[in-house]
Amino acid sequence: MSLHSSVRALKKPRLDDEVRFLRSWIEKPLHMGAVMPSGRMLARTMAQYVDVDSSGPVVELGPGTGAITNALIEHGIDQKRLVLVEYNPGFCALLRDRYPQAKVVQGDAYKLRDSLWEVLSDPASAVVSGLPLVTKPMLTRLKLIREAFAALAPGAPFVQFTYSVVPPIPKSLPGVSTEASERVWMNLPPARVWVYRKR
Repeated sequence: MSLHSSVRALKKPRLDDEVRFLRSWIEKPLHMGAVMPSGRMLARTMAQYVDVDSSGPVVELGPGTGAITNALIEHGIDQKRLVLVEYNPGFCALLRDRYPQAKVVQGDAYKLRDSLWEVLSDPASAVVSGLPLVTKPMLTRLKLIREAFAALAPGAPFVQFTYSVVPPIPKSLPGVSTEASERVWMNLPPARVWVYRKR
């Protein structure tokens, strides 16, 4: 195989994923947080907040075609620890094919307690979210983080990215510590990662 054809083969899955994302967004724009999958740099930034030495499950919300899932695995998270909560049945089938050792849950992440109650046997080491939080009312966002904290081990992170300049969930929540990454300029559009931990 020539160098040119190997590069083309490497680019193909990414292009296919972009087409899948775009098609899903056109069909149901309100269910999709983005027109394209997260960029590699953003996905890596999110993954770095997950402790590879922890032992509990790592829950990913809205994995789509698996851009952040890939970054979590590259970061050192065992595929068997992953619990992928995805609303779109087509993406669920794709995720089951790509990550056969992960647990793929077809469910609504905004009803997280209902989606996870039969799935998690141990507290989660992290919840990593690719959901379009800023498109939702603040009460929906607060309900999500409350249910995420109920599933998380004490002090474990809820990791969320946003394209917005303001945090997707207020920094001033009582009993919650907040940190933010530098802006990830190598993403289209540029994004920032916010991390929330219950103290």
